[in-house]
Amino acid sequence: MPVKLQMVSLLTFLTVSRGIHSTGVRRMGGGHGHGHDEPYYLHSKHMYNLDRMKNQKLKMSLAVFTAFSIGVIVPVYAVIFQQKKTASA
Repeated sequence: MPVKLQMVSLLTFLTVSRGIHSTGVRRMGGGHGHGHDEPYYLHSKHMYNLDRMKNQKLKMSLAVFTAFSIGVIVPVYAVIFQQKKTASA
């Protein structure tokens, strides 16, 4: 390759920018959090207020039990499935 062609290809390689391009984040409600959809999103300010949750003891107990059960059942099922697969081969 001639030197001039090498320099052109090197400059092209260095100047071409490839990547993912996206537009900016769209904000709901006019961008300042108090747009025309305010009445529909008033609940979000207090959505994670666990102190004022109705039936908090029941709901949190169920949530913890469900998460714990999934965390135990999935690995146990995976081990049993793997052992059955190995035994049949």
